[in-house]
Amino acid sequence: MKKIHIYSLVVVLSIVIGCTTDKVSEKKMNSTNTKKKAVVYQVFTRLFGNTNTTNKPWGTIEENGVGKFNDFTDKALSEIKDLGVTHIWYTGVPHHDVIRDYTKYGISNDDPDVVKGRAGSPYAVKDYYNVNPDLAVNVENRLQEFEALINRSHKNGLKVIIDIVPNHVARNYQSLSNPEGTKDFGADDNTSVEYDVDNNFYYVPNTPFEVPDFLNGYVPLGGDKNPLSDHKFDENPAKWTGNGSRSPKPSFYDWYETVKVNYGVSPDGKKDFDALPAGFEHEDYKKHFEFWQDKKIPSSWVKFRDIALYWIEKGVDGFRYDMAEMVPVEFWSFMNSAIKMKKPNAFLLAEVYNPKMYRDYIQKGKMDYLYDKVQLYDTIKHVMQGHGLTDHIPPIQEDLKDIEHHMLHFLENHDEQRIASPEFVGNAEKAKPAMVVSATISTAPTMIYFGQELGEDGSENAGFGTPSRTSIFDYIGVPSLQRWVNDKKFDGGQSTSEEKSLRDFYKRLLNFTISSNALMGEYQDIHQFNRENTEWYNDKVLSFVRWSDDEKLIVVSNFNAENRYGFDLSLPSDIIEKWNLKDGEYTLTDQLYKEYSSILKVEKGQASIRVDLKPLASFILKIQD
Repeated sequence: MKKIHIYSLVVVLSIVIGCTTDKVSEKKMNSTNTKKKAVVYQVFTRLFGNTNTTNKPWGTIEENGVGKFNDFTDKALSEIKDLGVTHIWYTGVPHHDVIRDYTKYGISNDDPDVVKGRAGSPYAVKDYYNVNPDLAVNVENRLQEFEALINRSHKNGLKVIIDIVPNHVARNYQSLSNPEGTKDFGADDNTSVEYDVDNNFYYVPNTPFEVPDFLNGYVPLGGDKNPLSDHKFDENPAKWTGNGSRSPKPSFYDWYETVKVNYGVSPDGKKDFDALPAGFEHEDYKKHFEFWQDKKIPSSWVKFRDIALYWIEKGVDGFRYDMAEMVPVEFWSFMNSAIKMKKPNAFLLAEVYNPKMYRDYIQKGKMDYLYDKVQLYDTIKHVMQGHGLTDHIPPIQEDLKDIEHHMLHFLENHDEQRIASPEFVGNAEKAKPAMVVSATISTAPTMIYFGQELGEDGSENAGFGTPSRTSIFDYIGVPSLQRWVNDKKFDGGQSTSEEKSLRDFYKRLLNFTISSNALMGEYQDIHQFNRENTEWYNDKVLSFVRWSDDEKLIVVSNFNAENRYGFDLSLPSDIIEKWNLKDGEYTLTDQLYKEYSSILKVEKGQASIRVDLKPLASFILKIQD
């Protein structure tokens, strides 16, 4: 592993002061403090309980093993809950293409020429009304095993999220489990035309599909023989590919394993459905639901709404929507309002990367949360890597202040490099300051990816794709997680001391965030103030304040790669006034590790705190009565 010399420190100064606030802030805090921050634990379901350590590239399920729904025991779930988690996102649950013979259960075989990896992409869904057969102990009872997992999760205090991939489905979509009266995607399509508003797919009429030319030495299944691996796939006429390619022979770099779903948008961009009325972004989900009741709705809209409601009925608490911005915002108004009518507290999270569209998807599309990737994540990553400036972080919060609650924060997910991989920063300890900033800078939920809390580095060569990201395409083990799973005791019995220490840090931090009133209250940047007024404070340091009626927080982070810092951090006069700080000294004691204390000095309208930054330390300091 490449050694990277980046030392960072985060100090969180938690000040609990019985004081008054201005009426505007008081009104906002009283409205927000009825809720606590959410923490989402994303887990790649088939990898979690797999204790097989073979890790052969392109290994079969027999060689490399696979986790099951039943591996999420009460003990496992209680440990996840105790980490400070409120929601668990089970990634890869809907039945997607896999290269394994399940024909004795009536499931057709999938073609390696249009499947990525041996275990298949979770984003090439084959049957939305059932679950991945790999995840079941008894394949015939696979749906019942997942329903039991939903119930276990709820019993252990966790809300359940699963994926819906609205933009595309597997090329061979075929549901064996459709409810009565439900037809498959494309079953009623007119395949003689490129587009029809009620077609579920787009077509290349009178032209068969061709498998792409494989590049860079790629061979399906790593060259292992399979009867269907013949560089052919029967699809006539060809459909548009998932990422929008209209070629009957897509590129190797296209999403060739999937086909794009038609939402009533013609090839020239015309929308063949009603637009939302002007000002409708200010209406609630009930008004949105009413709006669509007398409208003509494209077939694909109805199919995905019915899929979502099917899973809501089974107890699922929310969805993560893949590539949501590739689907019209009007569909989300229709879909999400229908979900909210059934489950008002459903947790609806969307993968959206275009900041210009954020407000449309939140306000018109009725999304609860969007990924904050292209702004906060990308900026913090650059700071962690030593070539970004903390000066760039406060403007992000200013830009998003009207929607900050809706911007989910993360440092890892299944699409991103593992923090500990050499391609990111090469050392999971370097995530500590960024994690505290990410988790405390706003009222938005925090998400961590399974194994992140243990410093997983994603270095396994699983087959399809390259290391640095834990594979989502193949059967593989996750070494740091396997040590924590400890032969399914779920107690960290084989974890290294470094892994135990890191997990302890995440546990302390996440549990603080879900219990803090201030983190659902007000935010103000004090970074620029200290840049101008504090010696030794520079563009590798970040500070901001958070507060509520009964809790005041100061967050200070040092992202410098080399230096320690000691300085007297200052509070602006308006914060002193808002917090009603009286002249005097206040003792602050660390609540995270119980090993540090400092003094807040207030005198004649000025306030300062001596902060001594040690590499990779974190504090939560609280005023003692």
